[in-house]
Amino acid sequence: MRLQAGDYLQLTAELTAYAIALTRDRDMADDLVQDIAVKIFEGRPLPQAETDRKRYAFRMLRNQHLDNLRKKKIRAEYLAEQERYSVEYNDIGSNSEERLIVRDAFGRLSPEHREVLFLVDVMGFKYAEAAGMIGVAVGTIMSRVSRARAEMARQLQA
Repeated sequence: MRLQAGDYLQLTAELTAYAIALTRDRDMADDLVQDIAVKIFEGRPLPQAETDRKRYAFRMLRNQHLDNLRKKKIRAEYLAEQERYSVEYNDIGSNSEERLIVRDAFGRLSPEHREVLFLVDVMGFKYAEAAGMIGVAVGTIMSRVSRARAEMARQLQA
């Protein structure tokens, strides 16, 4: 079922108010509502009853907000870990040549392996999330990550 313009405006106003309550930030709330609007207009089937449609949209917004918080937390943890490694790495007298070797090895991976290694190891997405982004099975992601890590190790040992 498609939303009529008036229904959409009313729903957007209510979703925005809810998003502001969740995020406490108007810009983040607007982004969250925009994400939900895109999902709704991408053709996701909506319930027929107005109350069910509203409940469904609010649940989508809440789930998106929780996903955003989790991703933000994972990225922050990853950056903190990278900073710790960087400090330790610099403390033992490493140089930029070693960093270039790692970047070069990453660049020589196949596009599929670079993509999954970046999504999972660099960005911190879970296998299921990466699978959804790329449009492949979770098992495919797991095997690609495994092969990519093995190839990186092989290249770095050579």
